[in-house]
Amino acid sequence: MGYDIIGDIHGHARTLEALLETLGYSLVDGAYRHPTRKVVFLGDFIDRGPAQRGVIRIVRPMIDAGHALAVMGNHEFNAIAYATPRAGGGFFREHNAHNYQQHKVFLDAYEYTQDYHELIDWFGRLPLWLDLEELRIVHACWDHVAIGRIAEKYDRYGSLSNSLLYASCTPGNWEFRAVETLLKGKEIPLPRAQSFTDKDGITRHNIRVRWWDRGATNYRDAFLGTESMATAIPEDDIEGDHLVEYSHDDVPVFMGHYWLTGTPAPLAPNIACLDYSVAKPGGKLVAYRWDGERVLDPEKFVAETAVEFALTETL
Repeated sequence: MGYDIIGDIHGHARTLEALLETLGYSLVDGAYRHPTRKVVFLGDFIDRGPAQRGVIRIVRPMIDAGHALAVMGNHEFNAIAYATPRAGGGFFREHNAHNYQQHKVFLDAYEYTQDYHELIDWFGRLPLWLDLEELRIVHACWDHVAIGRIAEKYDRYGSLSNSLLYASCTPGNWEFRAVETLLKGKEIPLPRAQSFTDKDGITRHNIRVRWWDRGATNYRDAFLGTESMATAIPEDDIEGDHLVEYSHDDVPVFMGHYWLTGTPAPLAPNIACLDYSVAKPGGKLVAYRWDGERVLDPEKFVAETAVEFALTETL
């Protein structure tokens, strides 16, 4: 069976429908399906876009009926943490102005409705990674060490138990760092306590890095962000190792998360990111049609330009 791996959707239901139809999927008995292929979603179904419920109405029947697989994205993880109360008061993800604004579009569609907590429970059943033997799937970074430690202590298939949720929402725990790496990517501190301001106006002392890039030897080259932000990153040589060990001999791994732009292409012979900024004007929803190859083919990326931006529910 071939797999069609699809990147971050962020509430863009009509764009997802168009991509599925381009890939040859048909709506049968309430779920999109293909006679010989299966979709793998990279997470981040929610937030940002105009059709929060519309996306769930497409992806959930596919997953529940076995026509698709999926991993959890950082936005699903954040939604779970935002909805889950701590025993001593408050929530695992603080209900402050920044977190509320980032999550507002989803909350407007679901909060205070009958199916809100049931959907949060469903998010919690999505795994943090998928190892399909000849293919690997993770939202942001395939870190063998982080995956190995979670699998050994909690669940070999990467399920988010209540104990793992508690541990991974507690800064200072190794579980916090491990889940952050899998769902948000690898970070390293800037030298000499330097900082930069990110796209949300937040001062950061750590940078997200191109964990797969063996050629990046200084902080600016390793920085994963926009060109405008990169000018604030020093060009000092990196102190320590920013790489995650992922050999070119390993099976292909697919991820989302990183808001790439331009023409979709592999990042390395066996590594691809399929997040091409669908939630930005001119962005794309991207898939890769995998048929067993160990070396990824640039011709097998399929892109659908985003078609909806009005903040109204469209499906």
